[in-house]
Amino acid sequence: MVLRMSIGITATVQGCFYFYSKDALSMEALAAGILLFAAGLSLLIGFVTPVSALLSGLCNLGIFLQWLSAPGFNSAGSRLVALEMIVLAVSLSLLGPGAFSLDARLFGRREIVIPPAKQPPQY
Repeated sequence: MVLRMSIGITATVQGCFYFYSKDALSMEALAAGILLFAAGLSLLIGFVTPVSALLSGLCNLGIFLQWLSAPGFNSAGSRLVALEMIVLAVSLSLLGPGAFSLDARLFGRREIVIPPAKQPPQY
């Protein structure tokens, strides 16, 4: 839950920074801002967590590789935050939403049962 909340808050703030930039809002900045804001809110409530984490990670990959303009005032700091967000988003998309999420309520919790290994025959 803490991992999901930290990524959600950071992605939402990054999305808001795109809207409050002093430069003219280009189409790519508007799309990145909307995607980050929506993915951040979705992560905060825990809805479609793997998809939202991947969208957030892809947007941050674009920021890190400078395909997208950095959202905010310090572009060097934005690249460092983007690198951290990529690692966190990949880990969250692989781990899943957790017990305290809307996904767990809607789709139920999954439990993976690993059967015990068969003992080899003793000779």
